[in-house]
Amino acid sequence: MLLPGDPGRALALAQDLLTGPRMFNHNRGLWGYTGLAADGEQLSIQSTGMGGPSAAIVLEELIVLGLERAIRVGTAGAFDGSLGVGDLLIVTDAISADGTSRALGATERMAADSKLTAALARCDPAAASGTVVSSDLFYEVGEPRFAQWHAQGARAVEMECAALFSVGALRGVAVACALAITDQLTGERERIDAAALSEAGLAVGRLGAAALAVG
Repeated sequence: MLLPGDPGRALALAQDLLTGPRMFNHNRGLWGYTGLAADGEQLSIQSTGMGGPSAAIVLEELIVLGLERAIRVGTAGAFDGSLGVGDLLIVTDAISADGTSRALGATERMAADSKLTAALARCDPAAASGTVVSSDLFYEVGEPRFAQWHAQGARAVEMECAALFSVGALRGVAVACALAITDQLTGERERIDAAALSEAGLAVGRLGAAALAVG
């Protein structure tokens, strides 16, 4: 299962990755699709919406339906100056700066599933990897928090990883994450353009699908 946040990205990935995609969910605008992937196996793509609360609900309900492995394929803003917009980042662990993961019993950091994370790295050896921080805020309050998180080892900030990793740990389900960098948040700030954003969303989805196929 691939878990993009954006319903539009779920549709784009279904069109790019699946043969004969069929919509299986549209409740609350969270579009989900299923079809055959390039390896001939069934692959489902379900949008989670924005933030930990929505993502945790979606993952819990998918687990009830029998989900065993999932990869979040999303976006993030980078503090690390070596990460450029459009780069891919494989997440090893997430600092739990959000309320949802803490409510689920998260420790300060929640780890991604090691086997799926290794599969992501095998499928794209050139991709960066490292720690992210999961926050409840999309419009962050600024540089002091960025500097604090960067000092703790975070390379980027996003909103869902810690919650998804926490649900995975609680329910015994393998969850990993790959992200496309859409913003550079330090120095002279930079935002990805629309065309590059679309391509980055496809690239991170293709990486997730490849990892599920080999992992």
